[in-house]
Amino acid sequence: MSSRRPEPTVEGRTRRANKGEERRAAILEAVERLLEDRSLDEISISDISRAAGVTRSAFYFYFDNKAKAVAALSRTVYREMQEGARDYLERVGSPREMIERLISEVIATWERHPNLYRALRDARESDPAVREMWDYDRFSYVDPVASVIDAERASGRAIDGPDSRALAVVLLDMNDRAVESLSRGGAGALTPAAAREALVAVWLNTIYGSKQ
Repeated sequence: MSSRRPEPTVEGRTRRANKGEERRAAILEAVERLLEDRSLDEISISDISRAAGVTRSAFYFYFDNKAKAVAALSRTVYREMQEGARDYLERVGSPREMIERLISEVIATWERHPNLYRALRDARESDPAVREMWDYDRFSYVDPVASVIDAERASGRAIDGPDSRALAVVLLDMNDRAVESLSRGGAGALTPAAAREALVAVWLNTIYGSKQ
């Protein structure tokens, strides 16, 4: 008689997959919750495991280290930004309305996740793979923004200027720098309102000039 175990049913595989997703989600929720009171350096894998109600080995099943868990959390942030950027990328509204909504969502996303932004900044400095993911996500916006600039120029709403892709890189870098200033805090740091106003002005003047 064969001692071979029967293959798991589709229902069994689905149940295991759902359980795995629940564990992963619990780990990520624990990381963001712990970041409310401590920096990434002050949080241990044991802290995360206890807060998530899983073992250390379960944590390592999903993530190589704390930085990778923070990187996974950051994907949530980028999805929120993508939703907020939809009107801009689809060119809905006047130039000012498009850009104000875009920049407002950048700042609002930071305001919803300030501790995560700080942790992600630390993680990308310590883990090359996280840095690579950060750069990939950041540059994924370059071509869509450049396409909007090209379309606005073709329509006559935007002014002619430098290569649209180079312009998109510079403008998106400014967004990142502004959010980094907000994350650092301290003397001389930007306020959310000041960052929003300055970024809107720069984007409008750079792309539309006196046509805005």
